[in-house]
Parts: sequence; structure tokens; C-alpha cells
Amino acid sequence: MTFQTHTGNRGLVLEEKLIFEQGEAGRSGVDLPDPAPVKSRLGGLARDENSEIGLPGLSEPQVVRHFTRLSQKNFGIDSGFFPLGSCTMKHNPRLNEKVARLPGIADLHPMQPESTVQGALELMDQCAHWLLVLTGMPAVAMSPASGAQGELCGMMAIRAALDARGENRRRVLVPESAHGTNPATAAACGFTVDSIPATADGRVDLAAFEAKLGDDVAGIMLTNPNTCGLFERDVRKIADLVHAAGGYFYCDGANFNAIVGRVRPADLGVDAMHINLHKTFSTPHGGGGPGSGPVVLSEALAAFGPLPYTARTKDGVVHLVEEEQADDFAEEHFGGKLQSFGRMTAFHGQMGMYTRALAYMMSHGADGLKQVAEDAVLNANYMLRSLEDVLDAPFADSGPCMHEALFSDKGMAEGFSTLDIAKGLIDEGYHPMTVYFPLVVHGAMLVEPTETESKAAMDEFIGALRSVAERAKAGDEALKSAPHHAPRRRLDETQAARKPVLVWKEPELPVAAE
Repeated sequence: MTFQTHTGNRGLVLEEKLIFEQGEAGRSGVDLPDPAPVKSRLGGLARDENSEIGLPGLSEPQVVRHFTRLSQKNFGIDSGFFPLGSCTMKHNPRLNEKVARLPGIADLHPMQPESTVQGALELMDQCAHWLLVLTGMPAVAMSPASGAQGELCGMMAIRAALDARGENRRRVLVPESAHGTNPATAAACGFTVDSIPATADGRVDLAAFEAKLGDDVAGIMLTNPNTCGLFERDVRKIADLVHAAGGYFYCDGANFNAIVGRVRPADLGVDAMHINLHKTFSTPHGGGGPGSGPVVLSEALAAFGPLPYTARTKDGVVHLVEEEQADDFAEEHFGGKLQSFGRMTAFHGQMGMYTRALAYMMSHGADGLKQVAEDAVLNANYMLRSLEDVLDAPFADSGPCMHEALFSDKGMAEGFSTLDIAKGLIDEGYHPMTVYFPLVVHGAMLVEPTETESKAAMDEFIGALRSVAERAKAGDEALKSAPHHAPRRRLDETQAARKPVLVWKEPELPVAAE
């Protein structure tokens, strides 16, 4: 029997009212003089005590307590293990945060004269250098502000290169195991998407890929390691075949954490690849961003990257090269002209993310980054083998997984699904893993422990997930209404999406005088 409290609170889990429900007209956390009446330029209305705009009136303690209590309802990487697959929700070292807050870094302004930000440009150049060394690529565009924008950058560079060649290639091959943003990005750049099926072991069907090659193919967008958590064994052959057909190889680098320090994308034949700094190099993301998605480019695409860019000249000075000086600068220092497609962002990108990423790289060193990949893969395989006896693992026989373990809801009792397992995990105190992705697996559950989780932490999660899975296999009806111990019970997600309840009270404004 569940006891219902008078307040709706449950111990320290407080029933938090909306801020509008707590507010009272005239209450304020600060004392300000009454503003003088002014003639409004919006409909002729005067501002006076009758012109309410519907904002809540709150004291300072109310505001502080409200947002503190809301923060206690959040789950983040600082709260516990965050098993989202394909997201690489790793610990963000506090050293990175300390460096990002140093004077001269935290207080930079993008409009400062170049002469006053030489240290910042040096930092950006150092970060770019690390990315080039780790990938083996000759050029990098730092400005893209997210992984998805990085994809857009890479595909726009490919489009610009094709246009410069005078070729109207507009078909892009996208494997089923690619990230979902890949086909969307290709379509946004004016390409048509041609899907490549997967084999039974979760990798690209090489025969189907070869059959689709032609003189209208612009390239391929391949995620490697792919969303099934597997490394594409034929990746070098795929690159060679697409190059022979006159196309380019775009690699989605969101899963770079599994291979950083172990594999150089340049050696795989990659022409463009975005790198999520907020995944592999531990800058905050998932609501704690902003993200950052630098794009490394091959020699064939280097001239087509976005502006502005940083460049170190022979005298050792780092310059931020803007659009109006790009061609002259390139010709003077590099002996050729740029064919950039233009600008991606208002300024140059996310300075705080470059700082955090560089701190992470330098504190680990090359050997430490190699160990990052090795430990991430070890943890994922430990997760896979610890649960394959209770959860269906569709690619358990395809060899070791890479950064994430993939399960499905096959074998659950009739009427039970992945959603029930996810909701049951909330009662156990865990954020659910990624669910229903990748789409190639029915009822998919994708778990990525990353390298930062200890064996003890993983064993606790494995025990919780095993318990919930066994309940689903046994047909425990209580799972159908889970979670029971969260601040809110299970929502009707379909109805919430199709019939949202949106309440808006139109403020009562005084009628303008004639």
C-alpha cells in the first residue's frame, strides 16, 4: 500500500509547484523605485499598475529554492552513471573547468583586436594541431558548433568540391547503420539519399554498396564505429571504391571515443569527419553545452573548408583569417587560393570547448588517449557479456563490440517492451539507456559505459538492469506502470505529442484612450 501525503511530498522529494502558481502580484526579491509612466509605442497603451504582463512575483528565497529543487529532479553525469548509447556521456574533469575559467580565457570577447588575443589563437591552434595528429588529416575546420553542424560543414565542402569540378553528382550513399542525422544532412545539402542495407552481422553489405556506385554518386556517409557498436571491417575497401567512382568519403566521427589514439581516420581513406569535442574530449554536453564539432579534411577538401580559420605563418604568429583576406593570405603563405563555401558561425566557434578539450588532451597525453579508447571498449564488452544471458544481444556473435553494447526486447513476456525496461530503470535510480535506436534493431537498447565508469559502478548498473529484464521476462505487471518512485509517473507519450495541453492566459490590458 502506498501512503499519500497531504502535501504531495515524499520525504525529500518535494512536489514542486509551477513558478507561476507560486507567484503573487506585487511581490519582488528586490526593491526598485516605481517607474515613471511613459507613453507606449506599442498600441498607444500607457505603462501603469493596471498593465500586468503575467510574470510571477517572487521573493529571493522563493526563486533560489524553486530552481534548487528543480535541479534536484535532474539527472546528469555528476549524479551517476549515464548509460546513453552513442552519446559518450563521460565524466567532465574539473581540471578542464578550472582552465576554462582562468582570467584571459573566460573573459575573452570575439570583437577584440587580434593583437590582444594571441594567446587564445595559440590555444585554438594547439587544439587544432592535436586533432590533426590524432586523425592524421592535413586540415581542420574548427568553427562548427555541434556534431550535426560538423556534418553539414563536411557535406558542404564536398558539394563545393564537386561544383568546382563542374560535376552534378547528387546521390549520397548512407548505410542503415549510420547516425540518423546523416541522411538529413545530405538532404539539407541538396543531395538525394540512397540507403545501403546491413548484413546479418550488423555491418555494411559490401556487395549492395558496390552495386549502387555510379558516376552520379557524390560520396558515402559512413559512421565508424557504427551505431550497432561495431567497427566496419571493410572500411578501407569502401573508401577505395568510392574514390575510384569519383566520390568522397564522409565519416561520422561521433563514435571516435572508441578508436582515438588507436586508429587514424586518414589511414582509412576518410575525406571529411566531424569530431564531437563534447564526447571524445569531455567538454560538457547534454544540456550543459554548448557543443563543438570540428571537421578534419583531407587534402582533396582542405581548400573548400569554411571561414574564418586560424593559420600559423612561417614567423610563428597565429592569425585568424577572415573572408575578406582569405584568398590573399592563402596565396601569400600557402601558394594557392581557397575555394571556401563560406561561413558556418557568426564568429569562430566555441572557445570554452576548445579550452576544455585541449586541457583534456594535454592532461592525458597520446598514451592516455589511447588508453581512453581501450578502456571504453573493454567496459562496453564487459557490459555486453555480463548481460547477454538475460537480454537478447543481436550482434553478440559478430565479434567484440566497440564503445557500446546493443540489446533488444526480444524474449520479453507478451506485451512487454523496451519502454517498460527503461521506465523500470528509473525506479532503480538510473537514467535509461538510449532506446529504439538504431532502427535496424527492433526494441533496441544501446548502452555506452565509456571509460570513466569503474567495474563496481558497472556491476551495480548490470544488477539493476538484470533485475528489471527478469521482471519483464516474467511478466511483472508493476513494470507496465513504472516508474513508481520518480517525481512523476509514466506519461502517455503518444497523447502528449499529439494532444499537448498548452495553457495561455491572455493578459488583460487597459483600453487605449481616444
